[in-house]
Amino acid sequence: MIPFRPSAGALRVLCLGAHPDDIEIGCGGTLLELSARQGPTAVAALVLTGDVQRTAETHAAMREFFPGSTVEVLGFRDGRLPGQWDEVKDALELAGRRHEPDIIFAPRTTDAHQDHRVIGELATTVWRNSVVMQYEIPKWDGDLTAPNYYVPVETTHAIRKVQLLDEYFVSQRGRDWWDRELFLGLLRLRGVECRSSYAEGFTVAKALLDLRSGNS
Repeated sequence: MIPFRPSAGALRVLCLGAHPDDIEIGCGGTLLELSARQGPTAVAALVLTGDVQRTAETHAAMREFFPGSTVEVLGFRDGRLPGQWDEVKDALELAGRRHEPDIIFAPRTTDAHQDHRVIGELATTVWRNSVVMQYEIPKWDGDLTAPNYYVPVETTHAIRKVQLLDEYFVSQRGRDWWDRELFLGLLRLRGVECRSSYAEGFTVAKALLDLRSGNS
């Protein structure tokens, strides 16, 4: 186990999502763990798409997942991010000039959803000095893979994550895959894989262990 420690000052975290609820589903338990962290932590969220209702939902939810976090929703067309590649790239490059995070949470580059995939692929080209942790989102495509990085989640935080998802994302409740059993079940499965009660799984394509400075 190699603990992550920022080089100095507050731990800077940037969460990227294609849609409102992506971040909360993919790394909501980790955000709750970070909110309980002893050291100072700054969290910013950038969401590429979202209508008025869904934008309000993610603003409200993020206040609970990580109090004090900032949220920006850009309003690109849902389901069409590959066709807006230039504009999305420009938006992320602009964000890259404003945010220099230690850790980025972003969708997987192999995610079956085209919007997720675009964000995941661009994250590593815009931010080359950050640890990019690619989260997973369960869906009917059946695209889950074996994570190579885990964040253990306390039982209270796992249950809290599921409650917050259901409470704040009212627009999604009617979907056939949206239920507490799915979200808690995935948390439990990833927990088994890292010898914890619950956990969230991520894919990290590249990480630097710098033994000269003592930071990982």
